[in-house]
Parts: sequence; C-alpha cells; structure tokens
Amino acid sequence: MGLRNSSALVALILAVTCSVAVAYDPLDPNGNITIKWDVISWTPDGYVAMVAMNNYQMYRHIMAPGWTLGWSWAKKEVIWSIVGAQATEQGDCSKFKGGIPHCCKRTPAIVDLLPGVPYNQQIANCCKAGVVSAYGQDSAGSVSAFQVSVGLAGTTNKTVKLPTNFTLMGPGPGYTCGPARIVPSTVYFTADRRRKTQALMTWTVTCTYSQQLASKYPSCCVSFSSFYNSTIVPCAKCACGCGHGGHAPGGCIMGDSKRALSPGVNTPRKDGAALLQCTAHMCPIRVHWHVKLNYKDYWRAKIAITNFNYRMNYTQWTLVAQHPNLDNVTEVFSFQYKPLLPYGSINDTGMFYGLKLYNDLLMEAGPFGNVQSEVLMRKDASTFTFRQGWAFPRKIYFNGDECKMPPPDSYPYLPNSAPVPTPHSRMIAAAAASAFLLVLLLVA
Repeated sequence: MGLRNSSALVALILAVTCSVAVAYDPLDPNGNITIKWDVISWTPDGYVAMVAMNNYQMYRHIMAPGWTLGWSWAKKEVIWSIVGAQATEQGDCSKFKGGIPHCCKRTPAIVDLLPGVPYNQQIANCCKAGVVSAYGQDSAGSVSAFQVSVGLAGTTNKTVKLPTNFTLMGPGPGYTCGPARIVPSTVYFTADRRRKTQALMTWTVTCTYSQQLASKYPSCCVSFSSFYNSTIVPCAKCACGCGHGGHAPGGCIMGDSKRALSPGVNTPRKDGAALLQCTAHMCPIRVHWHVKLNYKDYWRAKIAITNFNYRMNYTQWTLVAQHPNLDNVTEVFSFQYKPLLPYGSINDTGMFYGLKLYNDLLMEAGPFGNVQSEVLMRKDASTFTFRQGWAFPRKIYFNGDECKMPPPDSYPYLPNSAPVPTPHSRMIAAAAASAFLLVLLLVA
C-alpha cells in the first residue's frame, strides 16, 4: 500500500512539474502578458474600467489577425459600451426596453478595432487590429488598451465581483491565463506631472504562453552548412509534421508549379490554414545558419530565413539565437540585434529582427519570401573552436517558437587531418619521387 501511495505521489509531482514547465521559457523566464483592469469611475449600476494588455515577452508578439480576449462574468453583468474595441457578439439583450447594451453575453469575446476608425471610437494604444509588439523589439507598441462600461455590477470596491475564466487567443491557442487578482490601485500623473491620481480599484490577470499548447508540431526548422565542409545539413524530414498531422493539412504545392504563380494563391483563409511549398521538412519557416568565413581575430556567420507558406507574411518577425560567442558580437549587417540577458551575467542569447521599412516584413513563399544577414563575432582564444559543431547555435526561435534543430551527430565536422591518399595518388607520388632522384643522380 505504501509503495502504491509513493508511486502516486511521484506521478503527481511529475505531472505538476511538467505542467509548470510547459509554460516556462528558459530564454525569457519572466515573459508574460499582463492584463490590467483599472476602475476609473462608478456608474449608477456598475463601473467604467480601463483595460490594458501589456506584452512583457521579449521576443514573442501577437501578429495579425490579432488578439481575442474572453472571460466569464461573475454575476449577470452586461457591457453598456466599449471604446477602442468591440465584442464579437451582442448576445440576447431582449429584456432591455430602453438603451440596448453593447453585449449581453455572459462570456464576451473582445477584439481590437481596425486602424482608421473614427476618433470618437478611439483611445490611446487601441485600434491596431490586435497586433501587439514584443517588448524587447518595440516597447512602445507592446501595449493594447480599451475602455469598457459595465452594468448590472457592483458599485463599490466591496460589491464588485471580478470576472473569471480569462482566455487569450494571440491569435491562435497557446496562452493560459490565471485568475484575476486585486492589486494596489494604479497611480496616474497629470499632464504637468504635478499631481497624482489613482484608480478606484485595480486587478490584474497574467497569461503565459506554451508552445506545446499552441501546436503539436514545431513551426520552424534549422539547417546548417560551413565553409570547411561541403556537407549541407538539411532540416530533419517531417520536422514540422507531414500530411494531415502537420502544418499543411490540405497538402502542399510545388514551388515551380502553375498554382504557385496563380492569382489568389497568397490570399489568407478565414481559418488560417497554411498553404506550404512541398519540402521534405514541411515547415512554414526554415532558418539556415552558415559558418561563412574565418579571420585571425574574428569569424563570420550568415543567417537566412525562408518562408514556405504562400498564405502568410510575417510583419515584425523576430529570430532568437543562443550561442556562446554572442557575448562578443562586433557587427550585424542588415538586421537589428539586441542581446538578451535572461540570467544577468550570462550573455549567450540575442534577438535579431528586421530594419523598419526595409526587411521587417518577411514576404510569402516565393522569390521574395526570404531575408538574410551576416554577423561578425570576435574570437575568444580560450573558447573558440570549429570542432564538434561549436560554431553552430544551441537553440533557434522564430517569432517566439523554438525551431527543430538537426541531430547533433549530423553537424558539419571539421577535418582533423589531411585526406588519406588513394592508391592512384600514391603511384603518382612514387613516380614523381623516382623522377626527382633520377635528376639528382644525373646532375651528380
């Protein structure tokens, strides 16, 4: 009986550990999306709240078609009005005879407004079609906000019931949100910064991302090559799943086919289904790392990102690499670069992203569906080597998702000796030596 209880306890510990680890990113341990509700005024039957979504993830952003935020009301609350966003459904508001609420659903789903809406429907940090930048790439664009007027709710700090069961789609699955927690009220400064005001009540919700929840398969893969070895290590076969189990449930098309050049091939579908170019790896994104040149005090690597999805481009893409020599980056060509220091003194991780209005948009699959750059790094004599795959990255992330790496035993190896001579070369060398000796004898 004791052994059975011990086994159950071990299984429980493993389950809890795995469930926690799933939403933990070792390269961004503090990354999360925090949703803050500030009650700024009371109304006769409820309150007005400013809702701000802060993306504290260093390299993971919310791309088009944007976020969808949902929750469950604790009582029978309704949304009288909303500015800077909208509920996707109104629900049944038939019991209201006068003014009709904006949304009567007990589980509303809120989306951002599109750019260009009338000014009377806007507030600060709204109306970006739900796109939220990564904090490490663009801190000013890492916030999205809206204002909501809630009715049939509490009208004091003690009678307000916090919403429950928060959900966040960004834009697909992957985020898990914790419960709302009351925190100290947010403090605001007036425009002249001479007076402080504060929210009447504040609560926050923290959402974390798990790649395993987002997709069963990786969304990108990595390939390698080097100047010192003619071998090109491709992405692993079916790295992102093949057939109906991967990212192209509807099949794929050849890059040189007529369909690939036909009008409308780049039109996205409402369900977000990908249309991939047929490859052995079947990944939407491939990252290629090429060890290009070796100098006395420096070495140079080339990075190329290729999009194989005909229905998606990537705006404000990010690429994260982990490599021990990223602590001594001398220059990065045609990409922006920012060191990431998740553990303070350990500087082995960096984020690459495009130059604004130059290559920050990775186009759909095709002749323009790639971006590339080179990085120059200074050697550290105590650690630098080309042996045993040291020059290749330990991890690669694209848009916040970890990419499938090639198996370690397939990395391009550094030749450690001169080539073994073939019998034919031995005969030629012997003949040359004999001729040389004959000349010496004749001269003597």
